[in-house]
Amino acid sequence: MSVQDTIKQQVTGNKIVLYMKGSPDFPQCGFSARAVQVLRACGVDDIHGIDVLEDPDIRQGIKDYANWPTIPQLYVNGEFVGGADIITEMYQSGELQKLLK
Repeated sequence: MSVQDTIKQQVTGNKIVLYMKGSPDFPQCGFSARAVQVLRACGVDDIHGIDVLEDPDIRQGIKDYANWPTIPQLYVNGEFVGGADIITEMYQSGELQKLLK
């Protein structure tokens, strides 16, 4: 299975997927921590976190998959939502809460 196939399976097989540095319980960078904080503020407890630091192929592959250069990356119901700044803005506007319901 290719890296792209693995990523597709991950994002379509889970409702909320966060490609991040570290885990939801132990984020390894400020942007990943902020993404988790925003999701938890929306009442999301079941975050399928994928630590890109554990697999260099996934780390690069996810950037190619979404054509998005940074980590973290949030996927909801198989769709790319954005990185830490975008989901923070969506949270502040109330848009993220609607998407997650």
